Amino acid sequence: MSSASAAVRIEGVHKRFVDKESGRTIVALRDIHLAIPRGTLCAFVGPDGSGKTTLLRLMAGLLRVDAGTIDMLGVDVRRDPQQIQDRISYMPQRFGLYEDLSVQENLDLYADLHGVAAEARVQRYQRLMDITGLARFTNRPAGKLSGGMKQKLGLACTLVRSPELLLLDEPTVGVDPLSRVELWEIVEQLRRDEQLTVIISTAYLDEAQRCAQVYVMHEGEVLAHGTPESLSQHACGRCFTASGDSRAPGRILQSQLLDAVDMVIDAVPLGGAVRFVLNEATAPDAAPLHAILKGARIEAEAPRLEDGFMVLMRAKLQHAAAEPRSAVPRLAARASPAPDPLAAGGAMIEVRDLVRKFDDFVAVNSTSFAVSRGEIFGLLGPNGAGKTTTFRMLCGLLPATSGFLQVAGVNLRTARADARRRIGYVSQKFSLYGNLSVLENLEFFGGAYGLRGKRLRERIDTVLEQFELRGLERTPSGHLPGGFKQRLGMAVGLLHEPDILFLDEPTSGTDPLARREFWRRITSLADTGVTIIITTHFLEEAEYCDRILIQDAGELKALGTPRDVWVQAGHSATSSLNMERAFIDIVQQSRQAEILRNAEVAHGA
Repeated sequence: MSSASAAVRIEGVHKRFVDKESGRTIVALRDIHLAIPRGTLCAFVGPDGSGKTTLLRLMAGLLRVDAGTIDMLGVDVRRDPQQIQDRISYMPQRFGLYEDLSVQENLDLYADLHGVAAEARVQRYQRLMDITGLARFTNRPAGKLSGGMKQKLGLACTLVRSPELLLLDEPTVGVDPLSRVELWEIVEQLRRDEQLTVIISTAYLDEAQRCAQVYVMHEGEVLAHGTPESLSQHACGRCFTASGDSRAPGRILQSQLLDAVDMVIDAVPLGGAVRFVLNEATAPDAAPLHAILKGARIEAEAPRLEDGFMVLMRAKLQHAAAEPRSAVPRLAARASPAPDPLAAGGAMIEVRDLVRKFDDFVAVNSTSFAVSRGEIFGLLGPNGAGKTTTFRMLCGLLPATSGFLQVAGVNLRTARADARRRIGYVSQKFSLYGNLSVLENLEFFGGAYGLRGKRLRERIDTVLEQFELRGLERTPSGHLPGGFKQRLGMAVGLLHEPDILFLDEPTSGTDPLARREFWRRITSLADTGVTIIITTHFLEEAEYCDRILIQDAGELKALGTPRDVWVQAGHSATSSLNMERAFIDIVQQSRQAEILRNAEVAHGA
């Protein structure tokens, strides 16, 4: 590829950082070579800590390379970073909106910062508001926008000038499926209409599947690159689906397949079945495999990008470990479970006519449901739908305005402190103290849960073993890779052996490897009788749930098993399940019905 046809050319790039506290040298990138054609859409994918963000920041001229060259749009970034910053736009993971300023004021501020002429703003603003759907909200403070709308505004502010190249660092993390689709439509339209070169880092392989070129990164190196189709061929002839009892959650068969580490590279519930990838040495008719599948119908499938990614990752990790991959340990049943205050068959969570108002705004409107012991229950909805408010009320973090709410046999409206002792909580950011070591975090949270002396030491020993944190006791939690932070967050939430575990988007932005490990542990935990309540924007994860609830505009829109919800969305009970499609259909149908009701009211008036 000639320099003229390449928007980006990187040769022999190395980048290291020195940790100020420990003095340890961290190799972020080593010997990176790549070339990205003009006008294309390219993705960087890889586990946490693989170097994706560092590479984007080097390309944006925000960091300097230690060795090698980066040529952006024909300019050496090291020699003239300002020229590059004048010609490109970069949207980091945490884009800096000013929440007290309105949508319009944020646009004006970024236009001022970039020196956009007044006469050029009118047309640019109009186009950005049209394609982002924010035209009706120009006077609304940014802090009062939903998560998806904030991401759209961040993208609009990034694009107040017309760049030649756009860098996006995980722009859809924490964004609901409907907003994710809309964001991608915006990016595709801009690339097509303005001949933009777009480079994106993402943890979601279905997004990378849209790109012309994909670079798979691991520990600062480019492991492989090519079109999505060429990378998927690493799993060619090894992908299958197993369809069994449609009433049983797919996670049960999935966990059994993942435990067969000598035969299976990957397994995930998908479309009401379980999709799995075999290693090269295992035939689909192997007797040990059929002993696990127990008569399930097996069909060969075409490989996807995610299948190829998992084959590459497993091979790399196997080589690095120089020993066979081991199964994720199952969590043992609790040694001394708390007495169950509920009668046999009683609900661990019971909600009736739950309402939460903020002044005149009704965030949750008359919601009712119940959750059983050992059930995995998914609480889903678009950004701003009321699910986070419902979740916080269930945790005892926010009082209800009215209604009945009972958790683990305790009325949350009258005895929130008693209920909190029986629940665990893991947030999206894991609520860890980054300057405290793994052991210090466990000791601190154990004390907060009322654990002392011998009992605290026993529980810390147990969770260190269960979550494979041995050897990391003295490591500051802020220095842990994302997957290990997730393990520590889980260990902290389970120290006091709660009856109910609340998980608030715990896999947001994590790569497929970390998501598989997380869900294997959650399945094991549910097997011990712990009730799981989880919020997620990644709809593949809805298929791990026994039941799901979808909220929008503060109201319950669908409730049931994934298959039940698929039918409630208007699809055939026998057709292939697609939870993202079901979610989008239910939300869009709900909003269309609301528009029609408002029109009828207006017409009647």
